[in-house]
Amino acid sequence: MTPTETPNTVARSSASREQEEFSVVMDADSIRKAIRRIAHEIIEQNQDLSRLVIAGIPTRGKIIAQRIAVHIAEIEEISPSLGIVDVSMHRDDLSTRIRVSVLEPTELPMDLDGRPLVLIDDVLYTGRSCRAAMDAIASFGRPSRIQLAVLVDRGHRELPIRADFVGKNVPTAFSDRIRVRFEETDGVPDSVTLVHQIDRQTPSLSQS
Repeated sequence: MTPTETPNTVARSSASREQEEFSVVMDADSIRKAIRRIAHEIIEQNQDLSRLVIAGIPTRGKIIAQRIAVHIAEIEEISPSLGIVDVSMHRDDLSTRIRVSVLEPTELPMDLDGRPLVLIDDVLYTGRSCRAAMDAIASFGRPSRIQLAVLVDRGHRELPIRADFVGKNVPTAFSDRIRVRFEETDGVPDSVTLVHQIDRQTPSLSQS
């Protein structure tokens, strides 16, 4: 959330005769509760936590993965293995993307075969990042199963992918954006903001 945003919905005009309406859908406390709940759900669905791998998609998925791993260690006194899954070069839309994300090396356990893995991302949208992540994981080994945990599911899937663990479902329009901000990466309090574009209708000129 930028300094000009407030917890209440605000609007900002632009030269293109559009407005952006900001709504904070999760504050720091609700994010903390959601991540802890996801950690509990992961524990319930995975019996052998000593072999569990928690792998985050950079950038903010990695932060969520670290927090989930901390919660699991606090609850069960077992620390799951942490990993990073970079999807930048595995996406199927590289040729159409305006810019490519900064590459971050994928880091996964060498003995990945036969181990359960929970893939972590901040926002689930089309499903293409998740598909790319599974391609990246496949080049390192064959987990016994892959589960998906996301902080926000905004809908509009383009691939048959669903999350096993969801912090919050947020209905959105195609033109909307979801902004996730964490103190570690953005230097501001944790928040999830829905950015909604509103078209400003230009009055039509009457004909004489």
